[in-house]
Amino acid sequence: MVLAALGGSSGKTTVSLGLVSAWRRSGKKVVPFKKGPDFIDAGWLAGAAAHSCFNLDPYLMDSDSILKSYLSQSINADAVVIEGNRGLYDGVDVEGAYSTAELAKLLSAPVILILNITKMTRTAAALVLGCQKMDPDVRIKGVILNRVGTGRQESLIRAAIEKYCGIPVVGAVPRLKGEFFPERHMGLIPAEEHPGVDASLEAAARVSEKYLDLESIWSISSDIKPFGLEVQSMPPAKQDAAGLKVGIIRDSAFQFYYPENFTGFEARGAELVTVNAVTDRELPTLDVLYIGGGFPETHAVALAQNRSFRESLKKAVEAGLPIYAECGGLMYLGRSLEMAGKTYPMSGVLPLEFELHKRPRGHGYTNIVVDTENPFFPVGTTLKGHEFHYSSVKGTIPGNITTAFKLKRGTGISNSRDGVIYKNIMAAYTHLHALASPQWVDALIERGRAYRQDRSRL
Repeated sequence: MVLAALGGSSGKTTVSLGLVSAWRRSGKKVVPFKKGPDFIDAGWLAGAAAHSCFNLDPYLMDSDSILKSYLSQSINADAVVIEGNRGLYDGVDVEGAYSTAELAKLLSAPVILILNITKMTRTAAALVLGCQKMDPDVRIKGVILNRVGTGRQESLIRAAIEKYCGIPVVGAVPRLKGEFFPERHMGLIPAEEHPGVDASLEAAARVSEKYLDLESIWSISSDIKPFGLEVQSMPPAKQDAAGLKVGIIRDSAFQFYYPENFTGFEARGAELVTVNAVTDRELPTLDVLYIGGGFPETHAVALAQNRSFRESLKKAVEAGLPIYAECGGLMYLGRSLEMAGKTYPMSGVLPLEFELHKRPRGHGYTNIVVDTENPFFPVGTTLKGHEFHYSSVKGTIPGNITTAFKLKRGTGISNSRDGVIYKNIMAAYTHLHALASPQWVDALIERGRAYRQDRSRL
């Protein structure tokens, strides 16, 4: 089923995490999905389910890719919980393209609407009724009230929704004291950084068990329609990357990765090597390196202090190691990061200095055309991605910096450009998803093989 709301900050993630945790505690195998381009909520959902959380994004992925991913990942699940993003009908245009509602219709999934009823009574029913009338093909089957103030408020709203909307209220969560899931500038603090992940998920599960009608929600989630499609075994991928060592900098500073980006390499026979830029003293021997996004700004001191790793990375770059970096990885490859009046040295690979701002400098989907020769993508390649960054390049871009991406949509590094090229490096603010851009995995594998062959000749 899909858990949706009228807008952001309505309690979708807290309710989703509590429900998934409660069902897992009862012995059910839950597979979570997150609608849209999100790493942080997906990380928490994965922790709640003790199972990887996958992203379903109608902008990045076509319908066939979404259905295949959904069916293949959930085939052995007892339950599937899909957390929506923003408001139920919020899309990129007046028709609501790529919205949570459109995803729910594609999957024929029942929707439970989470409603923040702060300072509200009967109007809550009008809001639910409006969502029902907006698109009758969206199967809204229940409502969860959130931030309930009094018993009288709850009773009145329950009666109004059941009378005017004809659907049940299947939960009423009061205003909670304390905060299970603290936030900062990009949303929740990532699970990888939170010191009390298990305790927070345990608390959320107890809230769900106490305030949600889990039996009714289970019944709603069972009200599914068949796709008319058979789940067929995918043919095995060619093992053309057997033995290839793909490094992934994955630590508390860099943790924004799609699981499909990893499985794309593993399906081809590559070996994933986890690298820690905070604690490792040097970079291991690799054929290609992938640095994802994250929060280098919250780990600036630790990253700056690990000088031996930074130097080994720079040495590997000069020796020709192919590197693909996204957002936080781009920042780490720069000379420095400035924030709150202090400057912290980064790896120094790229002649760029970054600064952190209080407001986002790039936020949303990107649409890319590759228009410059580079180590990874042929000129003319089109890509879809997304960006969300509070940093920017400080000052003007040096004249010797070349970029390969022309952004038809998005902000990028500067002047609707993204994708810095240096030696065998491509570094961009844009994040790519392997199912949306399958040529990305191909490109990294090809560059890794070429680099490995070059080393073998020395």
